[in-house]
Amino acid sequence: MTATAQQEAQSILIVDDTPANLLLLVRMLTERGYKTRTVLSGKQALQAARAEAPDLILLDISMPEMNGYEVCEQLKADVALKEIPVIFISALNETIDKVKAFRVGGVDYVTKPFQFEEVYARVQTHLHMRRLETLRDDLTHMVIHDLRNPLTVIFAVLEMLELNEGQTLSDDTRKFVR
Repeated sequence: MTATAQQEAQSILIVDDTPANLLLLVRMLTERGYKTRTVLSGKQALQAARAEAPDLILLDISMPEMNGYEVCEQLKADVALKEIPVIFISALNETIDKVKAFRVGGVDYVTKPFQFEEVYARVQTHLHMRRLETLRDDLTHMVIHDLRNPLTVIFAVLEMLELNEGQTLSDDTRKFVR
């Protein structure tokens, strides 16, 4: 699968109450092969994410009704959505704003006005990291599954030997086997 084909399979939810920002990001990201969806509010963002979980969310902070911090907190509280990386894109450029964004669960922060190449680099990085985390988790589950069967057989054989020969295994051996 080519890099472009991988990107096409990846969806990005863009949340901003300024339509011009949405249009710019959509145009630039779709040109790079990403599937994008846009919403204008925090409440819509939660609904859209629950309806079809995206691979990544670009999230503005300053929005009416529900700000980006609140949206991110609710995403991270939802078991089905908590692993989605959230990159904040905001005009707020004070350190306290950035620290709060990370504290509520954001993985990155870009200040407006943004340079698209910077946004693109961060999107690529976090999508790549998410793919690697998924691969690691899948591999871990596979290894645990594959090791469980042989260890169960070994333990059963040791118990049979113990019963047949009247020998008892030491407590340390039992702990090691289990």
